[in-house]
Amino acid sequence: MLGGNLTQTVCAKIRELLDCAVQSNIADCVLLSGGLDTSVVTALASKRRKFTGLTVSLNNAPDTRFASLVADKFQLRHLIVETDEANAESAACEVVKVMRSFDPMEIRNDATILIALSAAKDAGFNAVTTGDAGDELFAGYSFFFDKSPKDLQDSLSRMWRIMQFSSTLIARSLGMEARLPFLDEKFKQLAMSIPAYLKVHEEKGRVCGKWILRKAFEEELPPEIVWRMKMPIEQGSGTASLPAYFERKISDGEYTAKKEEYWSLDGVRLMSKEHLAYYEVYRKAFGPPRNIGIGTKACDGCGALLRDEVNYCRTCGAYPSS
Repeated sequence: MLGGNLTQTVCAKIRELLDCAVQSNIADCVLLSGGLDTSVVTALASKRRKFTGLTVSLNNAPDTRFASLVADKFQLRHLIVETDEANAESAACEVVKVMRSFDPMEIRNDATILIALSAAKDAGFNAVTTGDAGDELFAGYSFFFDKSPKDLQDSLSRMWRIMQFSSTLIARSLGMEARLPFLDEKFKQLAMSIPAYLKVHEEKGRVCGKWILRKAFEEELPPEIVWRMKMPIEQGSGTASLPAYFERKISDGEYTAKKEEYWSLDGVRLMSKEHLAYYEVYRKAFGPPRNIGIGTKACDGCGALLRDEVNYCRTCGAYPSS
């Protein structure tokens, strides 16, 4: 059991500095997934002003229910953007060009962000607030959960050196601004100084990330939101259906032939039909990725150059063999 005084002190400081960060970065539209981070931003912002929460949903995706719960609690105007796989494909192909990447997982996540930002722009908003960086600062990802406190701290420190957020680039490509209160300098420094064992901790028999952030807002948010486990954007929004969509759209014969062709011509290893679809958009826009980027080692999957501290390729999504 963690000491009550320490927990209360840290929680109070989190609430104080994050409240200041939100008030400095709040826009008239918040991208609301109903996850912990966007819900915390909503809870703090709603104390002082009215704004719109915007949620993307493909096939009545899980985020819709959680985001609606938060919107109802704080009496937000809630804009639910219903989309389909064809629109998600168009968004994904545009994201490939904006992010200069054909990594399927990242593209599926970022397609949701592009759809959301485009809808916000169409609704008349020129800026949005997001919950980006909560997972990075407070160890929200499940791959952190089995690490020792020292290894966890080392992993977080490395992540902080390389973290970047697609919402800022995608917003810029649309002539918009993305505001990220979790990256407010004073709050970021506080978050980085909090011990790792306060971030990954057991609660009611289950290990969870962002434990101290959850405790800080336990009284302000519904328990379904406070203790909701991290769900990747693609799952929460529904764009996780895109791999199956491309499986249906591209024939086995076409995939096999093009997979071999691009390996022979470009040295690019394609792992799925979805990967192929995104690579063709990338290749048309930028050409083969071999030797692009800054670094000393080449990606095994596409030949792009990687920095030593990076353990996967942002261009193609491959993890290097060494």
